[in-house]
Amino acid sequence: MKTNIFTIAIILTTYFSFSQSTIKGKVLDDKVNAIPSVIVSLFNEDKSRFIKAAIAENDGSFIIENIKAGRYLITINSLGFKDYQSPVFEVKSSLKDLGNINMISESETLDEVVIKAEKPMVQVLADKTVFNVQNTINAAGDSGFELLRKAPGVIIDNNDNLIVEGKTGVLVYIDDKPSVLRGQDLVNYLKTIQSSDIDAIEIITQPSSRYDAEGNAGIINIKFKRDKSLGVNGTVSSGLTYGEFARINNSASFNNRNKKTSFYGTLSNRFGESLSFINLFRTQNGAIFDAQTETVFDNNSNNIRTGFDWYANKKSTFGIILSGNFNRSDSNSDSRTPITDVGSNSPDQVLIAGSDTDSKTSNIYLNTNYRFNTEKGVSLNVDLDYGAYSSDRDNLQPNQYFNGNETQIISETINYMLTPIDINLITAKVDYEQNALKGKIGFGVKFSKIVTDNQFDFFDRINGQDIINEDRTNDFEYDEQINALYVNYNKQYKKFNFQVGLRIENTISDGILTSLQDDQNDRVKRNYTDWFPSGGITYQMNQKNSLALTYSRRIQRPNYQSLNPFEYKIDELSFRRGNPFLQPQYTDNLKLSHTYNYRLTTSVSYSFISDFFAQVTEAVGDDQNFISQRNVANQKIINLGISYPTSLNKWWSVYFSLNAYRSIYEATNEDFLEISQNTMSFYAQNTFKLPKGFRAEVSGWYSSPSVWGGTYQTKSLGSLNIAVQKKFFDDKLTARLAFNDVLFTSPWQGDTQFGDLTINGDGGNDSRQVRFNLIYNFGRNEIKKARSRETGLEDEKNRIGS
Repeated sequence: MKTNIFTIAIILTTYFSFSQSTIKGKVLDDKVNAIPSVIVSLFNEDKSRFIKAAIAENDGSFIIENIKAGRYLITINSLGFKDYQSPVFEVKSSLKDLGNINMISESETLDEVVIKAEKPMVQVLADKTVFNVQNTINAAGDSGFELLRKAPGVIIDNNDNLIVEGKTGVLVYIDDKPSVLRGQDLVNYLKTIQSSDIDAIEIITQPSSRYDAEGNAGIINIKFKRDKSLGVNGTVSSGLTYGEFARINNSASFNNRNKKTSFYGTLSNRFGESLSFINLFRTQNGAIFDAQTETVFDNNSNNIRTGFDWYANKKSTFGIILSGNFNRSDSNSDSRTPITDVGSNSPDQVLIAGSDTDSKTSNIYLNTNYRFNTEKGVSLNVDLDYGAYSSDRDNLQPNQYFNGNETQIISETINYMLTPIDINLITAKVDYEQNALKGKIGFGVKFSKIVTDNQFDFFDRINGQDIINEDRTNDFEYDEQINALYVNYNKQYKKFNFQVGLRIENTISDGILTSLQDDQNDRVKRNYTDWFPSGGITYQMNQKNSLALTYSRRIQRPNYQSLNPFEYKIDELSFRRGNPFLQPQYTDNLKLSHTYNYRLTTSVSYSFISDFFAQVTEAVGDDQNFISQRNVANQKIINLGISYPTSLNKWWSVYFSLNAYRSIYEATNEDFLEISQNTMSFYAQNTFKLPKGFRAEVSGWYSSPSVWGGTYQTKSLGSLNIAVQKKFFDDKLTARLAFNDVLFTSPWQGDTQFGDLTINGDGGNDSRQVRFNLIYNFGRNEIKKARSRETGLEDEKNRIGS
């Protein structure tokens, strides 16, 4: 009955809607390029009272809604432009269109305008924090994954997990759409994306009901570059990175846009070798296992991304995007493990193990989109998506046991493994929004289905022949379907803004294990429905101060590999085992934040995570161990966050973000040791504008001792980075030189205990690097003033991506 009433309420709101007084306009520079993310402030006619503020979108457009009839003026302030104040205007009807507002640059010549304005490196907006990648010169040569470490408030732990405000379980979006990949597959994909192809990274810690409910810590949205200038233009770049080995990255992008169509694309690649290491000192059943492993990776990755938009009219836009990632990776590991009885000074045995791996992955994604907008606030967005991911991986692993002084081989085993993976994803989504009930209401539906096939063929190599091992060979198929419905309502009342939403998700999953032996956990089916409320209140105290209180409930589902009940071999002594009974973990987030002058943000948040699943290591027999994920605890997190981007003067700008949090793990499993930990993470960046067009940057991050995965207590780590940049040929050519992890302080150290098993570990990669990049912009990137330009821009209004 409650569901029926809820459904009827959604339908009724689409009929009882009314027009609201709305002020709109578009902020442009002297050459009719959009100026995004500037603050537009509304005052009464004598400027004695601040009314409301809005932030310009990427196309420069802004909307100020729910305004009473009266006389007003607006002001706009943007770095590099003269302050703007409009004439007094009157609001009478439901819509007041201020048209195009052209800001005047502070630096002009007779024939052209030299644009000095640029986006700040970090923008603190009402609903998210935006990290503008192109304004940090230290990003030169970074992959998309490496770039996330520089994003404000984001930490990457020793197992490549993303942590935001003390919580793992971040949902990654690519251009406003959730990625099909999870776990290590997602990490591998992000490592192939080039920073030169990324425009911005958005950190959304309290998503509304419009977003998928997955992601305990919220959403990280990676937005690719998209040039908005008319005409033909593009960028080519090439870079060299040198750590222990040399790596090369290249990229080329183009954009061809007119009043009716836009065609754009990017090609990029990255190839070369890199190094990683991990050391695990394990005590088990009276013996010490001191495993030391070093791995060299040789990667060759290629990316393609192309899209086409057709602006059918002022209200309708059709678009299509095709992207692909193709990666070839070879890796070689050398591992040495002395095995010593506790109390002895010399090892009884030494395990020498190698691992040669060859893998090929491809990821293809297709999106079709229709967008409909009206000047009265009605919008409709339809997305249809298809994704296909495949991976072919083979691994040769010889293991040799020597005597204590390594003069004689005691025994030898050679294993060969084939692990192909295929993933297919289909999604369909409809979002609708309109003015209603003296506010704005939006609702939508989404259907998604993912089908995965994970094959594991295990062979024992005996006398050069590969013989199938029936005890370790399996095939795991996992199907998951999610049906979602949401409603969201937003209302402005005087200095208050109210937002409330509810999302319902029904999850149907089926995991089937096929193996050459009987297994009692051969199939796990689930069908469950969850409700995810969200809401918030924002109070605009005055022009410079605002308070916000937000709440959201979210879910983190196990990835398909974690559910695979069959175990597979890491080395002769270590295994990884899936857990088909692993339950989702749920998070309730409550956050109070204060923003000063749209820059300084201070927040306090509390999160409660139920059924937290940790990666635990358990003993098997006398000398083996296996890794699996288990629901072992409930977690409480109290977090204090501070972020502040500012300019100290015309040549020195600073950004810093700090998160201090306390994590409390309350055990629900008797083998799990309860842990409480205070942690502080800090990121700071100084950018200097030097004489003769040089720019320099000094940045660094630091993380104090913390808890990884609920089990590892890690020591502090950090990194110091330095970069310099110079532009040539009227700013068309940019040269960047960067030094990363100068002091080599980013490798991790930590220890864990689960039951009677204890491990002390450390690891890292060749993070101390020098990088050199060249970036060249070509083609037309400006629009000369002409009498017909207003007509051309009229055709661009309310179009997606404009």
